[in-house]
Amino acid sequence: MLSTSELNEERINPLDTLELIVSQNEWPYERLGNEEIVAGINGDWCDFHMRYLWIDDKNILQCAGQMDVKIQPKKRADVLELITMLNERLDMGHFSIWSDDNSIMFRHSLVPPTNSGDIAVSCEMVTRTIIAEINRYFPVFQFIIWGGKSPNEAIEAAMLETVGNA
Repeated sequence: MLSTSELNEERINPLDTLELIVSQNEWPYERLGNEEIVAGINGDWCDFHMRYLWIDDKNILQCAGQMDVKIQPKKRADVLELITMLNERLDMGHFSIWSDDNSIMFRHSLVPPTNSGDIAVSCEMVTRTIIAEINRYFPVFQFIIWGGKSPNEAIEAAMLETVGNA
Protein backbone atom coordinates (compact mmCIF):
# COMPACT_ATOMS: atom_id res chain seq x y z
CA MET A 1 0.00 0.00 0.00
CA LEU A 2 1.27 3.49 -0.85
CA SER A 3 1.99 5.92 1.93
CA THR A 4 0.46 9.39 1.97
CA SER A 5 3.80 10.96 1.03
CA GLU A 6 4.14 8.62 -1.98
CA LEU A 7 0.62 9.53 -3.13
CA ASN A 8 1.43 13.23 -2.82
CA GLU A 9 4.58 12.79 -4.92
CA GLU A 10 2.62 11.12 -7.72
CA ARG A 11 -0.16 13.71 -7.75
CA ILE A 12 -0.48 15.94 -10.79
CA ASN A 13 -1.31 19.59 -10.19
CA PRO A 14 -4.64 20.05 -12.03
CA LEU A 15 -3.82 23.74 -12.53
CA ASP A 16 -1.34 22.67 -15.21
CA THR A 17 -4.22 21.08 -17.12
CA LEU A 18 -6.54 24.00 -16.41
CA GLU A 19 -3.95 26.45 -17.68
CA LEU A 20 -4.00 24.61 -21.02
CA ILE A 21 -7.82 24.65 -21.12
CA VAL A 22 -7.94 28.35 -20.28
CA SER A 23 -5.29 29.29 -22.83
CA GLN A 24 -6.90 27.15 -25.56
CA ASN A 25 -10.15 29.07 -25.00
CA GLU A 26 -8.16 32.31 -25.25
CA TRP A 27 -9.49 33.58 -21.93
CA PRO A 28 -7.30 36.20 -20.29
CA TYR A 29 -5.89 34.70 -17.11
CA GLU A 30 -3.35 34.98 -14.37
CA ARG A 31 -1.71 32.05 -12.66
CA LEU A 32 -0.83 32.73 -9.06
CA GLY A 33 1.86 30.16 -8.33
CA ASN A 34 0.90 26.53 -7.93
CA GLU A 35 -2.29 27.34 -6.02
CA GLU A 36 -4.59 29.47 -8.16
CA ILE A 37 -5.67 30.52 -11.64
CA VAL A 38 -8.07 33.42 -12.26
CA ALA A 39 -9.55 33.75 -15.76
CA GLY A 40 -11.90 36.26 -17.33
CA ILE A 41 -14.91 34.70 -19.08
CA ASN A 42 -17.38 36.37 -21.43
CA GLY A 43 -20.70 34.75 -20.62
CA ASP A 44 -23.97 35.03 -22.53
CA TRP A 45 -25.36 37.62 -20.09
CA CYS A 46 -22.38 38.87 -18.14
CA ASP A 47 -18.63 38.73 -17.79
CA PHE A 48 -17.34 36.86 -14.77
CA HIS A 49 -14.20 35.52 -13.18
CA MET A 50 -13.44 31.84 -13.07
CA ARG A 51 -11.28 30.95 -10.08
CA TYR A 52 -9.51 27.62 -9.72
CA LEU A 53 -7.92 26.96 -6.35
CA TRP A 54 -5.72 23.90 -5.83
CA ILE A 55 -5.48 22.78 -2.20
CA ASP A 56 -2.61 20.34 -2.50
CA ASP A 57 -2.48 19.05 1.06
CA LYS A 58 -6.18 18.05 0.86
CA ASN A 59 -6.09 17.00 -2.81
CA ILE A 60 -9.08 19.25 -3.58
CA LEU A 61 -9.66 21.48 -6.57
CA GLN A 62 -12.14 24.27 -5.89
CA CYS A 63 -13.69 25.89 -8.95
CA ALA A 64 -15.90 28.98 -8.87
CA GLY A 65 -17.46 31.35 -11.32
CA GLN A 66 -17.76 34.72 -9.57
CA MET A 67 -20.25 37.08 -11.17
CA ASP A 68 -19.67 40.80 -11.12
CA VAL A 69 -22.97 41.41 -9.33
CA LYS A 70 -23.17 42.95 -5.87
CA ILE A 71 -26.24 42.35 -3.73
CA GLN A 72 -27.71 45.28 -1.87
CA PRO A 73 -28.59 44.48 1.75
CA LYS A 74 -32.33 44.93 1.12
CA LYS A 75 -32.24 42.23 -1.61
CA ARG A 76 -30.09 39.72 0.29
CA ALA A 77 -32.97 37.71 1.82
CA ASP A 78 -34.67 37.33 -1.58
CA VAL A 79 -31.41 36.32 -3.26
CA LEU A 80 -30.72 33.75 -0.53
CA GLU A 81 -34.23 32.32 -0.97
CA LEU A 82 -33.66 32.18 -4.72
CA ILE A 83 -30.29 30.45 -4.25
CA THR A 84 -31.97 27.78 -2.13
CA MET A 85 -34.58 27.22 -4.82
CA LEU A 86 -32.00 27.09 -7.62
CA ASN A 87 -29.65 24.76 -5.75
CA GLU A 88 -32.49 22.23 -5.47
CA ARG A 89 -32.52 22.07 -9.29
CA LEU A 90 -28.79 21.52 -9.77
CA ASP A 91 -27.11 18.18 -10.35
CA MET A 92 -23.60 19.46 -9.68
CA GLY A 93 -22.24 22.49 -7.80
CA HIS A 94 -24.14 25.23 -6.02
CA PHE A 95 -24.75 28.96 -5.98
CA SER A 96 -23.70 31.01 -2.98
CA ILE A 97 -22.99 34.56 -1.89
CA TRP A 98 -19.35 35.40 -1.26
CA SER A 99 -19.55 37.26 2.04
CA ASP A 100 -16.36 39.29 1.46
CA ASP A 101 -17.97 41.40 -1.26
CA ASN A 102 -21.61 40.20 -1.52
CA SER A 103 -21.08 38.81 -5.02
CA ILE A 104 -22.85 35.76 -6.41
CA MET A 105 -20.80 32.73 -7.34
CA PHE A 106 -21.28 29.21 -8.59
CA ARG A 107 -18.95 26.73 -6.91
CA HIS A 108 -17.95 23.13 -7.22
CA SER A 109 -15.10 21.17 -5.65
CA LEU A 110 -13.62 17.88 -6.75
CA VAL A 111 -10.92 15.41 -5.89
CA PRO A 112 -9.05 15.12 -9.19
CA PRO A 113 -8.30 11.66 -10.58
CA THR A 114 -4.67 10.58 -10.72
CA ASN A 115 -4.64 9.97 -14.48
CA SER A 116 -3.77 13.09 -16.50
CA GLY A 117 -6.33 12.26 -19.21
CA ASP A 118 -9.07 11.90 -16.62
CA ILE A 119 -7.98 15.18 -14.99
CA ALA A 120 -8.48 16.96 -18.32
CA VAL A 121 -11.98 15.48 -18.70
CA SER A 122 -12.92 16.39 -15.12
CA CYS A 123 -11.58 19.94 -15.40
CA GLU A 124 -13.32 20.49 -18.73
CA MET A 125 -16.62 19.16 -17.36
CA VAL A 126 -16.51 21.37 -14.27
CA THR A 127 -15.59 24.44 -16.31
CA ARG A 128 -18.39 23.82 -18.82
CA THR A 129 -20.88 23.23 -16.01
CA ILE A 130 -20.02 26.47 -14.22
CA ILE A 131 -20.27 28.50 -17.42
CA ALA A 132 -23.57 26.83 -18.39
CA GLU A 133 -25.20 27.36 -14.99
CA ILE A 134 -24.16 31.01 -14.79
CA ASN A 135 -25.46 31.58 -18.33
CA ARG A 136 -28.67 29.76 -17.49
CA TYR A 137 -29.48 31.45 -14.18
CA PHE A 138 -27.99 34.96 -14.45
CA PRO A 139 -31.32 36.43 -15.71
CA VAL A 140 -33.10 34.97 -12.69
CA PHE A 141 -30.80 36.90 -10.35
CA GLN A 142 -31.31 40.05 -12.42
CA PHE A 143 -35.10 39.79 -12.10
CA ILE A 144 -34.70 39.95 -8.31
CA ILE A 145 -31.85 42.44 -8.04
CA TRP A 146 -33.03 44.92 -10.69
CA GLY A 147 -36.55 43.81 -11.62
CA GLY A 148 -38.07 43.77 -8.14
CA LYS A 149 -39.56 40.31 -8.60
CA SER A 150 -39.98 37.69 -5.89
CA PRO A 151 -37.89 34.50 -6.15
CA ASN A 152 -40.86 32.53 -7.54
CA GLU A 153 -41.71 35.26 -10.06
CA ALA A 154 -38.08 35.51 -11.15
CA ILE A 155 -37.82 31.78 -11.80
CA GLU A 156 -41.11 31.72 -13.72
CA ALA A 157 -40.14 34.73 -15.84
CA ALA A 158 -36.64 33.56 -16.69
CA MET A 159 -37.15 29.84 -17.04
CA LEU A 160 -39.79 29.81 -19.76
CA GLU A 161 -39.45 26.83 -22.04
CA THR A 162 -40.23 27.62 -25.67
CA VAL A 163 -42.25 25.12 -27.68
CA GLY A 164 -42.08 24.81 -31.43
CA ASN A 165 -40.24 27.19 -33.72
CA ALA A 166 -41.00 30.42 -35.52
